[in-house]
Amino acid sequence: MKRFITPLLLLATTWVHAQGNMTPELLWKLKRVGASGMSADGKSVYYTSKTFDINTEKATVHTYKMNVASAKSEEVNLPEGKSIILRGKKVWYATDDKSLYKSTDEGKNWKAIYDGLSGADNVIVSPDGNMVAFTKEVMIQPMLAKDIYSDMQRSEAIVYTDLNYRHWDTWEDGKYSHVFVANIGKESVAKDIMEGEQYDCPQKPFGGVEDLAWMPNSKGLVYVCKKKIGKDYAISTNTDLYLYDVVGQRTINWTADMVGYDMQPAFSIDGKRVAWTSMVHDGYEADKNDIVVMDVVNKGSVLKLNITAGWDGTVENFAWGANSNNLYYIAPVQGTQQMFEITLPDILVGDSKPVIRQITKGNFDVKDVVGISGKEAIVTRCDMNHATEIFAVDIATGDMRALTHENDEVYSKIKLSNTELRKVKLENGERMGVWVVYPPDFDPKKKYPTLLYCQGGPQSPLTQFYSFRWNLQLMAAQGYIVVAPNRHGMYGWGVKWNEQISKDWGGQAMKDYLAAIDDVANEPYVDVDRLGCVGASYGGYSVFMLAGMHNKRFKTFIAHDGLFDLKSWYGTTEELWFANWDLGGSYWAKPTLKSYEKFSPSNFVDKWDAPIMIVQGGLDYRVPIEQGLQAFQAAQLRGIKSKLLYIPNENHWVTHPQNSLVWQREFFKWLSETLK
Repeated sequence: MKRFITPLLLLATTWVHAQGNMTPELLWKLKRVGASGMSADGKSVYYTSKTFDINTEKATVHTYKMNVASAKSEEVNLPEGKSIILRGKKVWYATDDKSLYKSTDEGKNWKAIYDGLSGADNVIVSPDGNMVAFTKEVMIQPMLAKDIYSDMQRSEAIVYTDLNYRHWDTWEDGKYSHVFVANIGKESVAKDIMEGEQYDCPQKPFGGVEDLAWMPNSKGLVYVCKKKIGKDYAISTNTDLYLYDVVGQRTINWTADMVGYDMQPAFSIDGKRVAWTSMVHDGYEADKNDIVVMDVVNKGSVLKLNITAGWDGTVENFAWGANSNNLYYIAPVQGTQQMFEITLPDILVGDSKPVIRQITKGNFDVKDVVGISGKEAIVTRCDMNHATEIFAVDIATGDMRALTHENDEVYSKIKLSNTELRKVKLENGERMGVWVVYPPDFDPKKKYPTLLYCQGGPQSPLTQFYSFRWNLQLMAAQGYIVVAPNRHGMYGWGVKWNEQISKDWGGQAMKDYLAAIDDVANEPYVDVDRLGCVGASYGGYSVFMLAGMHNKRFKTFIAHDGLFDLKSWYGTTEELWFANWDLGGSYWAKPTLKSYEKFSPSNFVDKWDAPIMIVQGGLDYRVPIEQGLQAFQAAQLRGIKSKLLYIPNENHWVTHPQNSLVWQREFFKWLSETLK
């Protein structure tokens, strides 16, 4: 079989004194870099560097101001308990758990200017510095027994009469996150602009400050909200953008005619236009994500234009350029994430033809566009060997230079992995990109145990990501070759490729997995008697499915928070729009849907014949606990060597440092026991 390989530029060869390999403990010592924003003049970027104490599980965060031209940084002076908010050329703002502070001397001195932030999140100051907006939980509909009955304060009971009674890792308690606006001043009283509404802003569970945006003239605030309750909320993805007119104190729905996700509102610097990400279909959370732009100056002829409608890809995030005619966005591209520029015409009309240009190219992920500094864009970037750092991108050429080097010392002492994007031919004639990650000091004359990595989603990009849990570099450092297929359902290979997986979870994607491992297993350096299969979420589902159809390929399996029985999953998961779209509907539909008959792993347990380890979070309401317990119980009753790692205080992820280390240790312990 002819193969097409795109090799990664080997960074490992540049470290002359490299000695060891990555370990779980070392992984947790890495600094985690996050970009906070740009100064108004574009000459400085603010970022944070976070480290964890594995013993106390507490994080230490340092905030820095960096000159973009020189890449020199200085730590920002923040009094204990404060976090910085950036606004203006010389004016800085910061908050603690009660007050808003202002500094006019770059953080040397701070003055409290507003004291109404108790319980507040997502604080943003208006561009003119006169107002502050924030979100805060408000009791709307009592559900806890102790809130309903004043004499039952020791009761833990909760009363529900409708969906959505829980979400992600939290049970509904009758409180909703509302948006508040206040004039800045010690005595100012904040106004709840969503008063009485049973809706949340930001969107739960993952929304944040990006769900709020001040108009550049400070006369209005745009916020994202899905104004639906109960069952309507559970089956819909229809979020809208609402403009709150500060002067007229009224709210207008800007996207009433748009029925999918509308998110991430951002105004151009000159205030002439607003852009946001948008999906067309209600209920399809993995729909093609486009950018819509609207003219907000000509009120009599406001026009919304989907500027990426004709582009065969999906947008992750974006930022405005120096004017209202240029946007920069991030999108998956064939196993990576790259930065694009889109140039808009002066007048938005239906036949407008924006010009799209890919700026960056390479085997890395550009994650976020932080802002624009002259002729450079400031972005965050990572790859499978390196955690996130901040880079400057030459907008004209795509050349990149590193601005932060938070983990260079660690990398200088360890051996890195080679990664290559291999093209595998499928039965239908299509070619699939498959990332292969090799152990440090890889020797093609030796034989290596090999892991098939199954990505979650199911619609998600499998790119040059760097995870602090599913870390492919760490797996390779323990002596495993890792095979990571960009199966159907992955972003970055065209909209059709991504959409194929809906209602076909156990079909083509399973063929893709087996084609990938079979192709790589043809290499003489792969030990075909020591193949493993691992994954989480839909990846965990994939592990359960492959365990019943692998035909003796794999010697061991590891599934984390995987879907095992689709009937019971449909009956207990919370975001039903996802289940309805991707499975086709409910399990009681007549005739019975193919998803429940052919694609539920529980139907094929009789074919399980290899050891399996199952990991389950106790607070996972997306893939609830019965999924992992059913799978473990089935394996045990069938006499299959199996292990259950149950983590009561984790949701769909593993977020606690010590839990994460236990996860890694048990993961590799299981592999060492079962891939002998």
